[in-house]
Amino acid sequence: MKSKPYKATNVKDVCVAHIIGDHPGTRCDVGLDTSKSDILVVVRWPHGAMERPWRVEMSELPILVHKLKELGDGREMVIAMEPTGSYADPVRQALHDAGLKVYRVSPKASHDYAEILDGVPSQHDGKDAACVAELSAMKKRQEWKWDVSAQELRYEIDWMDAHQRTLTQWLGRLEGLLGRLWPELTGLLPLSSVTLLKMLEHYGSPQALAADPKASNRLESWSSRKLEPERIRELVQSASRTIGVRSQSTAVMQVQRYARAALEHRREVSRSKQRLKELTKGDEVIERQAKVAGHGTATVLSAHLGNPQRYHCAAAYRKAIGLNLKERSSGRWQGHIKITKRGPSQVRRWLYFAALRWCQDPWIRPWYEAKKKRGEGHAKRALVALMRKLALALYYVGKGATFNVQKLVPGAKQYHKKKRRGRKRQSVARCH
Repeated sequence: MKSKPYKATNVKDVCVAHIIGDHPGTRCDVGLDTSKSDILVVVRWPHGAMERPWRVEMSELPILVHKLKELGDGREMVIAMEPTGSYADPVRQALHDAGLKVYRVSPKASHDYAEILDGVPSQHDGKDAACVAELSAMKKRQEWKWDVSAQELRYEIDWMDAHQRTLTQWLGRLEGLLGRLWPELTGLLPLSSVTLLKMLEHYGSPQALAADPKASNRLESWSSRKLEPERIRELVQSASRTIGVRSQSTAVMQVQRYARAALEHRREVSRSKQRLKELTKGDEVIERQAKVAGHGTATVLSAHLGNPQRYHCAAAYRKAIGLNLKERSSGRWQGHIKITKRGPSQVRRWLYFAALRWCQDPWIRPWYEAKKKRGEGHAKRALVALMRKLALALYYVGKGATFNVQKLVPGAKQYHKKKRRGRKRQSVARCH
């Protein structure tokens, strides 16, 4: 046993010839743990022995590449690392340029394996690199290609996602203000409506809208003539009869600024979606999935999960999204069943948006309401259940199947029957 087995040696002081002297032609696994300032490297041999970690400053990256090429000369060498965001990209690029193949190991798997490795529940960079090397030897890894063409796609997705998250925050603030100043408005138009946001940016209060004789013409123009005349009349009448608190000058300015900020972020999201359509034009998988979940969600799925054909079944695809279930129970104590939330949170967030749209579908709505009722009124539980079904549907659609909303939620049929029976009873009651 080595004393202080994780004590690191500077990469400049590593003598590769001395290390490989006792292992001629033997394959090895190399685990890398990358941080902002340095890299820890651990070499593992087939019988389980590991070399002391090498510490590499980012400026010493060319030295590391040279020593890894020397180590891999005449032997099979597998280099594995965790996907630690942007910190790992310079290392991946340097290894790719040198012709060295890189594999990725799940950070969660590395975290969970830490205590199994040496029986100590400690976590530090040297041990993390050792865990990555050990998991690589166990073939708990996936090839991690350096694809330059995907960089623009990832950038546009991150830009779209950042603005979508900020847009959600501004809409939440607006909803709170409207609940005080004009509570009837969101019952007439959805909060994310462009017409609603432009109206609030221009007027700032229901009183200003009610006092404007040209309000109907403006609303028609802002909606690109898609808003029905009856709905426009309802909006104007609601503005004049609202029970909300009378708007003061400060509240008017606040509503206008919030609506303006929401519109700006909404425009950025729309621009990003249009750019993503241009970048992914001709991708059959994305185009098929976009018909179900929207083009933004389909692009996010493709960027993070790849082609559905890479997965052996729909459950594996759903598991990669982090929507598989987990339970913590012991003896008589039964814990709640929850989703694991493994994998990229960005995918779950955009799939959540898709589920919000689908829960308004006439076929799914009765099933959704019944599911929400069984979950003690918690809408999020019903939405997560719908997300799990959407994940399976997107897998099959990505592989070429035709989407059918009635197959998405087969159990919805019984709720539609109940709904029809209820309508018949009401009509009979009216007749009597």
